Amino acid sequence: MQGDGTATRFIGRGMSGQHDDARPGAARRGPGRLGVTVISLAGLLLLWVIAAQLTGDPQVLPQPWALVRPFAEALRSGELPYHLARTLSRVAWAFVLAMGCGIALGMVMGRYPALDRWLDPWLVIFLNLPALVLIVLCYLWIGLNETAAILAVTLNKIPNVATVIREGARALDPGLDAMAQVYRMPWLRRMRHVVLPQLAPFITGAARSGVAVIWKIVLVVEFLGRSDGVGFQIHLYFQLFDVAMVLVYAFSFIAVMLAVEWLVLQPWERRTRRWRG
Repeated sequence: MQGDGTATRFIGRGMSGQHDDARPGAARRGPGRLGVTVISLAGLLLLWVIAAQLTGDPQVLPQPWALVRPFAEALRSGELPYHLARTLSRVAWAFVLAMGCGIALGMVMGRYPALDRWLDPWLVIFLNLPALVLIVLCYLWIGLNETAAILAVTLNKIPNVATVIREGARALDPGLDAMAQVYRMPWLRRMRHVVLPQLAPFITGAARSGVAVIWKIVLVVEFLGRSDGVGFQIHLYFQLFDVAMVLVYAFSFIAVMLAVEWLVLQPWERRTRRWRG
């Protein structure tokens, strides 16, 4: 029996070694993640070129290189940076307010089941309320001003953040909480050293999804009721049927938000996962 166990362990090690040796080779056969991204974007660009060629009308769908000149002119005149800055400021304000309120609401609902039962129907209603309805109501009740614009975006995102954080609050380790009570840790220290590190993955997940949703809602808010910003410019060039400028502003803002995602949010998420590991 001992010989059989030794043989089994030897075979298992051999199979594991073969499997481990095969993995790097398999990984080397295909392009890396960056290569796949570049190839995928190149394919999308090629489809755009083909579609523009088949359309045959630059006013309907211009070629990608036809956007270089209007982009340079908008950049040189200062209009593009100005409207990008206005939109980004609204995104930042709505993001901070939605995350702050959503985290507080989610933690309270996750920690107190009785309160969760009372507030859950409200949360479900706001989760299913169309963003356009909230935007229109805020403009009707408050007026076509900055407060209504930021409030509309914030109210649209708070329920999503609260839902994610509530699940994180439910998953908090009660043993760590009991330890903090035994050592009589002050509330702020308990939040900083016990609660927030456990909630960090949920907060980063809510933040990434929040940014992705908020900037889209901000464009709708600006489209409907603001006199500046990327959404306003898209509305303006929509009325002028200038597809090239619509694409210039759209792609410029997408590039900025992707930079925020890759340079800020993803590194932050990796850092929080390191704590969990």
